Amino acid sequence: PMILPSHLFLRENRRLQEANMRLEQENDDLAHELVTSKIALRKDLDNAEEKADALNKELLMTKQKLIDAEEEKRRLEEESAQLKEMCRRELDKAESEIKKNSSIIGDYKQICSQLSERLEKQQTANKAEIEKIRQKVDDCEHCREFFNKEGRVKVASSAKDGSDEDTDEEKETLKNQLREMELELAQTKLQLVEAECKIQDLEHHLGLALNEVQAAKKTWFNRTISSIKTVTGVQGKETC
Repeated sequence: PMILPSHLFLRENRRLQEANMRLEQENDDLAHELVTSKIALRKDLDNAEEKADALNKELLMTKQKLIDAEEEKRRLEEESAQLKEMCRRELDKAESEIKKNSSIIGDYKQICSQLSERLEKQQTANKAEIEKIRQKVDDCEHCREFFNKEGRVKVASSAKDGSDEDTDEEKETLKNQLREMELELAQTKLQLVEAECKIQDLEHHLGLALNEVQAAKKTWFNRTISSIKTVTGVQGKETC
């Protein structure tokens, strides 16, 4: 075999040593890079695990909030249904009361109309009776002396009063009839006034009932709107 000179051996040895040193340096660099990568990867892994734990806790909290929101929504829906039912009953009650009051007012108006007609008839009858009595007085020569043209009793002298007892009795009878007719007329007027007072009282109660119905409607509407807004807000939070 061919033998190389010594200087070639030295040159080749030097080249191999340099290559070995270069490879060792590259190996050290790679080892350092691997350690650094492992440390960074472990740090990233720890951060990812912390994020996963935080997200898991947040997910559990969100689920609990969702459950609470559903329970609140169910409670609000039940309250809304109860409120609607209560308002419906109150409205039905108020409408029934209004119908009842309207019927009573109609009855009282009919009674007042009948009383008015009766009063007018009674006044007409009284006038006719008074006119009839006045006509009788005018036709009677004895009675004519005790009444003037307006139908009022004249003041008679004591001598004539003492001399004509029959005329006094007739005069007293006429006075009693006039008193009875005036009393009956006054009673009829009193009944008419009482009926009008009752009608006014019923109209006042009817106005109060209508105001209560309007207030109940307004309160029910406001509560319903508030409940709808609350439920809508809860659903919006759930969607978010």
